[in-house]
Amino acid sequence: MTKRVLCIVLVTVAVLLGSCSQGSPSETSEIVYGLTLVPSGIDPHIHASAELGIPLRSVYDSLIYRDSTTLEFVPGLAESWEISPDGLTYTFWLRQDVVFHDGTPFNADAVRINVERVLSPEANSLKAAGLLGTVQRVEVVDDYTVQLILSAPYAPLLDGLSQPYLGMASPTALAQWDTATYQFHQVGTGPYRFVEYIVDDRLVLEKFDGYNWAPSCVINPGVPAVDRIVFRFFTDPATRTLALQSGEADIMGELLPYDAQTLSSEGLIDLVVAPIPGQPLQFLFNTHKSYTSSLEVRKALLFATDRRAIIQGVFYSLSNIAYGPLSSSTLYYTPEVEDMYAYNPEMARALMDGTGWLDTDGDGWRDADGSPIELIILVPPWGLAPEVAQLLESEWETTLQVKIRLQQVASFPLLVEEVASGNYHAVSLNLQGLDPVVLNSFFLSNGNRNWTGYASLDLDNLLIQAQTEADPILRANYYAQAQVLIMEQALVLPIREYTNLNGTNTSIAGLHFDPQGWFPYLVDLSIASP
Repeated sequence: MTKRVLCIVLVTVAVLLGSCSQGSPSETSEIVYGLTLVPSGIDPHIHASAELGIPLRSVYDSLIYRDSTTLEFVPGLAESWEISPDGLTYTFWLRQDVVFHDGTPFNADAVRINVERVLSPEANSLKAAGLLGTVQRVEVVDDYTVQLILSAPYAPLLDGLSQPYLGMASPTALAQWDTATYQFHQVGTGPYRFVEYIVDDRLVLEKFDGYNWAPSCVINPGVPAVDRIVFRFFTDPATRTLALQSGEADIMGELLPYDAQTLSSEGLIDLVVAPIPGQPLQFLFNTHKSYTSSLEVRKALLFATDRRAIIQGVFYSLSNIAYGPLSSSTLYYTPEVEDMYAYNPEMARALMDGTGWLDTDGDGWRDADGSPIELIILVPPWGLAPEVAQLLESEWETTLQVKIRLQQVASFPLLVEEVASGNYHAVSLNLQGLDPVVLNSFFLSNGNRNWTGYASLDLDNLLIQAQTEADPILRANYYAQAQVLIMEQALVLPIREYTNLNGTNTSIAGLHFDPQGWFPYLVDLSIASP
């Protein structure tokens, strides 16, 4: 595959940008980057998909960044910051040399406008507002000093501020466009400027020639080497490999494991494997439903699952086995969970026998009240969950003599509806994020995703203490206890740690990601000479 070169007329670009400047034809280097989901919206302050952050990480700068190697926070638009002893005031001293792509100066008032927009009830923010945690208001101290005021300590705040969902947008653009239309006219301070977004077709970025305030976590501190990046959508997994092979795309994320392994082994692509921190591909057990309300049954299901065979058969060993409610690339992961449920079909059968549910009529199925036991598993379409569920069906029916009914669910809203009915024994869902605060909505007694139905004052206390504690050693201890408790209660069946399998044609160099695993630093991309 060779470098893609495109001749464009600068006046055309000017029209797309809403500018009246003109110029002569110019040779422009271009990369096509394949996205695998068409988001319902791409305003990072409002919408929540990881897909939107792939291009927009490079349109917006954040106040701070996290180094991908050390995981330490490093300056971004904020040169430095300080947290008050009570954890309720975060003070940021800002860079004074930054302008937005439209020429608007970046300053403390710009931060205020952005934070207030995210917190506004009218915005109906699906993710960014949650990343702000207990932030109550923002106060401008002077032109380049700003404070976030919290109602209670919230330890994950800096991590949230480092993510593209809390990137800084131009106040001028936010004033010009309403919440419905701003997503088509986005303006940040990043190394790439937003050119156009055509739903279901493409999203186009072009390098920002004035960029000179890159964070230390990127390799290239200046203007990007690639002039133009066009993002196109490949929602059908089968088309992703073909697009790479044909040269229709230069970079593609979320390759199917078999395709990634094959193309890489044949030298047709460079494979970039990005671990995704947070929760693994998992199945949450409904503790309010008959059968899975029994701890012995839940443990039996765990012991009856050959996770190593699933990793080999479905993921071609390109993912690690998951052992608990957090992946090992997540902050404060504990290896204490790794020896709790090794594959042991004999133990699984013994646990089921201990429940008293036996095959009393000799038909090959355990029964209760004269009817075979049947477990209903809700299966969403993402993350190869359907393929995993089929193997679980085979293993559980063979080992435990219980019938399994897989119920395919086409979308997240439909999954929520099915869960609300309560008619399920297990359901697959996870959240991704470097900070283990992602556990809270799943395992707090009043969590909005507490689909296990489990309520425990001990677990609540651990998660709340971990959320408010500033000391990383104490946080690690709280989260270790929480992970062990979750697995002692067999609330989840962890399967595999998520990895994003990215393929690039062999002329592309410099693809790497921030610590969240999804968001590339496009400023570091380059194209080798033919």
